[in-house]
Amino acid sequence: MKIARVIFNTSIIMSIFSVISCGNGKTSNDNQTEGKPSKFHLKEEAVTYKADSITLKGYVVYDENIKGKRPAVLVVPEWWGLNDYPKSRAKQLAEMGYIAMAVDMYGNGKTADNPQQAQEFATPFYQNPQLTKIRLDAAINKIKEFEQTDKTNVAAIGYCYGGFVVLNAAKLGSNLKGVVSFHGNLTGVTPQKKLLKAKILVCHGEADKFVSPQEVAAFKKSMDSVGADYTFKSYANATHAFTNPKSTETGKKFNMPIEYNAAADSASWNDMKVFFGRIFAGL
Repeated sequence: MKIARVIFNTSIIMSIFSVISCGNGKTSNDNQTEGKPSKFHLKEEAVTYKADSITLKGYVVYDENIKGKRPAVLVVPEWWGLNDYPKSRAKQLAEMGYIAMAVDMYGNGKTADNPQQAQEFATPFYQNPQLTKIRLDAAINKIKEFEQTDKTNVAAIGYCYGGFVVLNAAKLGSNLKGVVSFHGNLTGVTPQKKLLKAKILVCHGEADKFVSPQEVAAFKKSMDSVGADYTFKSYANATHAFTNPKSTETGKKFNMPIEYNAAADSASWNDMKVFFGRIFAGL
């Protein structure tokens, strides 16, 4: 893999990551696969940092078997907050060789148990997208404190609400190599060419009832108007939240038009990997 030559100064060969699981507070070397120890030795750390006097509680993970600096990837959660799902994605990224940080956007690590509470937590960011940059910039600064981080190569991915966050932070000038939105809201601030530094990948479900075709068209038009370096991928039969294995259950519980789509999940993750190979290799 070409990215391995860029991000690792080592001869370790990384295999395809295994099926994700929720965090249990143990490092991955505690797990066994077919009677053999895991090849990964994931170091997991709870971190505390501040933005606008708000205490934020993130989660950092990286593979201790890899020596030297490596690109960093921030993971912004769905509007439910920093629960096990973004942590599991951060672990996948660590197994790919990155240092990853699941980001606390709401403060004090709070999470929502229902859509009404989640909407309450997320609404201030939709009303004032500048907050997305403030909170994400704080996370960028925090991940750069780690000696494992290549400070010149930082990216961010986001899910649903988190997609809105990373797209708007990029449009407002956050210092990121690239951002990836998975089934994210496409509204927000108008991009300005002088501010937009990041390359963009949007992974969109064609059956997403929360993002209209008109919003898709408006987003593309705004990106084209400033000559943005962006790629827009659509996945057939994929609804909002198509990457989260628990979304079908959640949709039924709260009568929401969301469900998991394994094919779209796999395809979008692979598209992200290709995108990272491009932005971190400087191609």
